Amino acid sequence: MQRDGTPFNEFTISSVVCACALNCATLECMQLHAFSIKAAIDSNCFVGTALVDVYAKCSSIEDASRVFESMPETNAVTWSSMLAGYVKNGLFEEALLLFRNAQLIGFDKDPFMVSSAICACAGMATLIEGKQVHAISWKSGFGSNVYVASSLIDMYAKCGCIREASLVFQGVELRSKVLWNAMISGFAKHACALEARIIFEKMQQRGLLPDEVSYVSVLNACSHMGLYKEGEKYFELMVREHNLSPNALHYSCMIDILGRAGLVHNAYDLIQRMPFEATASMWGSLLASCRNYGDIEFAEIAAKHLFEMEPSNAGNHVLLANIYATNKKWEEVARARKLLRESDLRKERGSSWIEIKNKVHSFTVGERNHPQMNMIYDYLDNLVEELKKLNYKVDTNHDLHDVDENRKQTLLKHHSEKLAVSYGLMSLPSDIDIPIRIMKNLRICGDCHNFMKLVSKCTSREIIVRDTNRFHHFKDGCCSCGEFW
Repeated sequence: MQRDGTPFNEFTISSVVCACALNCATLECMQLHAFSIKAAIDSNCFVGTALVDVYAKCSSIEDASRVFESMPETNAVTWSSMLAGYVKNGLFEEALLLFRNAQLIGFDKDPFMVSSAICACAGMATLIEGKQVHAISWKSGFGSNVYVASSLIDMYAKCGCIREASLVFQGVELRSKVLWNAMISGFAKHACALEARIIFEKMQQRGLLPDEVSYVSVLNACSHMGLYKEGEKYFELMVREHNLSPNALHYSCMIDILGRAGLVHNAYDLIQRMPFEATASMWGSLLASCRNYGDIEFAEIAAKHLFEMEPSNAGNHVLLANIYATNKKWEEVARARKLLRESDLRKERGSSWIEIKNKVHSFTVGERNHPQMNMIYDYLDNLVEELKKLNYKVDTNHDLHDVDENRKQTLLKHHSEKLAVSYGLMSLPSDIDIPIRIMKNLRICGDCHNFMKLVSKCTSREIIVRDTNRFHHFKDGCCSCGEFW
């Protein structure tokens, strides 16, 4: 076009930039950006919006932000692209700040902008802001929009409010496959395997065929409850009935299903028979299953692969050491600790947070900075004494610090989720039937899992804990995970 001398305009440039976004062609995008500056059309709204979109999709979020800030004129698509870019790159706080700025200047919102704001709330698992954006979506007339509704379902599910997610789903009359998939995924996150399978079947009864995403979600639901026979049935159905080729995510789900059900050998065989190389996620799933069932042989195989694939992940070393400790292999525990020290890796510090009266309260292990810390520790001490009447005993096998038994008990007693639940019980009225919702950045340990079950029985309160793997609903001394975690 340039060789022929054919005139171009802002629409020509923006169209080519959009083509770059499809393939994440960052270099070509930068060349077009330079060309647009040379042609003095870089300040055009269409060109600027296309540049924001492609930079964000190519993970060059700082470049996207610079273009956005320099634009003299923007439109709803520009703001939506910048919001979506922040969310895609995990900058959830920046996304919500941008959304608030759009409201302050009276900018017209569209469903995509609102949907991205809701996704940001889901990413941070912040229920307060999520409900506020939900209210804005209804006020703006987007409540039944499929993109907004699916984002709301995902947000409520990630914030531990599966009932609210289900209400959003039920409130939409014209349900697309995206909406059905969001609801199946939400139920799967909360170990509601029966509900997930019912929704999966209802979707087909309404004439919608399940896709790859549908099967990932329903397989996840089976995994969280150890339903390996049902999982195998769905895995076969997707190929036989719906002519879908299983991808890495489906195989990962099946490995998790078999491992959680105690069929560690079968899970390893599946890894060996797969048509592609196993991912770190698959080996990680196998290693976690080995911990649950004390299988040292396959744990060492999985750990060997993980050490090569994720050399900077201290969690894999800790998990292997835990498996050795469970099997009383103290020499191997010492060797694993030494390897961890020599590699100069540091385990991520555990932290938990809880929302009380529209404010987020964060806790780390042995927290001392909270203004009510002394009261929280006193409450926790009294709570532990009550739990001892229910035969609670601190399980020090879940602490690998090289310290004496008393120190281990203290460290476990002051785990972040125990501090968070103590503060929740202190702060939330006991006569109001609302769950205590806690978010955690790591997998909940076995001692804390047992602790939460007994607390739910002792206090007659439902406790919901979201860790890195799933949601745990503790009620009347039981957990929704059925010990498959």
